[in-house]
Amino acid sequence: MVRDYGEFLGKTEATVASPLAALGWWAFFANQVDADELLAHPPVRVTEVHRSSIHVVGDGIDQSLPWVAATTVGDWLMLNQDLPTASRVLTRATEIKRRAAGPGRDVQMIAANLDTAFIVSSCNADFNVARLERFLAVVLDAGVTPVVVLTKKDQAPDWEEYVAQTQSMTDAAVIAVNAKGDEVRTVLAPWCRPGQTVGFLGMSGVGKSTLTNAIGNLSVATGDIRTDDARGRHTTTRRQLFFVPGGPAILDTPGMRELQLTEAASGVGEVFSDLEEIASQCKFRDCAHGGEPGCKVQAGIAAGAIEPERLARWQKLVAEDRVNSESVAQRRKREKGFSRMVNKSIRGKAR
Repeated sequence: MVRDYGEFLGKTEATVASPLAALGWWAFFANQVDADELLAHPPVRVTEVHRSSIHVVGDGIDQSLPWVAATTVGDWLMLNQDLPTASRVLTRATEIKRRAAGPGRDVQMIAANLDTAFIVSSCNADFNVARLERFLAVVLDAGVTPVVVLTKKDQAPDWEEYVAQTQSMTDAAVIAVNAKGDEVRTVLAPWCRPGQTVGFLGMSGVGKSTLTNAIGNLSVATGDIRTDDARGRHTTTRRQLFFVPGGPAILDTPGMRELQLTEAASGVGEVFSDLEEIASQCKFRDCAHGGEPGCKVQAGIAAGAIEPERLARWQKLVAEDRVNSESVAQRRKREKGFSRMVNKSIRGKAR
């Protein structure tokens, strides 16, 4: 049967009943495709990526395919059924990424086309402000709506202090929950409407899979908390997109041991917008906010308006992102310039 794909041109409550819209298809993707391509190549969404294959779901399609280059979980493809590896990957509405592990500066995609990212931490000894700032920077840079979810509320008599500390550093919604409690679906419902795509990001054992189960009535494996460091045991081993009937698409991700920033300058700027505003008032444009005269940031520290630790975290993320984001050519140019400066200094001392 030839479908009228015009029904999928809006991401509204009226369209989510349609098969593709229920999977997260909306105008941004539909506008990249013409009628002829729709008839020849049906849209499918990537739910899993393996070494040599991917799994896709579409309107009446639920199958594994040979690996398609440059795909990640959440992508939309125009499926070439005769030659699946030639399927076209549509431009992403949003993409969450990080620097890949190893000595290089390769970019690793985490997920594509999320509407909301639930950044999950715990109300216990594993709570870490610097880590939350890092996750917020990545999510905001991607253009995804962040929501901070603090789990294990039931085990923390002082859970309100964790909420207050988190809310003081971000304008994002901050919610404390018992991940195994009945309230999870209700408190997260505003971001989990039909046709929306949400994902859970965070370290191992903070409750991401438990939250996924609660929202989607699923049975993703979960683990217990270790007593030595308050962290849960790693259970999820790969990124996977689940579709909830009458609800959202949910991305469950493995816990991240590290989250190195790359190409996230705007996200860092949003997280530390207050410091960037103050820094813009410094006397010198290249002020390092150390001992330079006319430094408004140091004046703020002296007045007690800025925490030195927060300044250090900002500078660390800015430097990390700059180094990880620069190209090989840019890095060589910078290193060459530094080498020239050192050599010139040495020659000057030798005279």
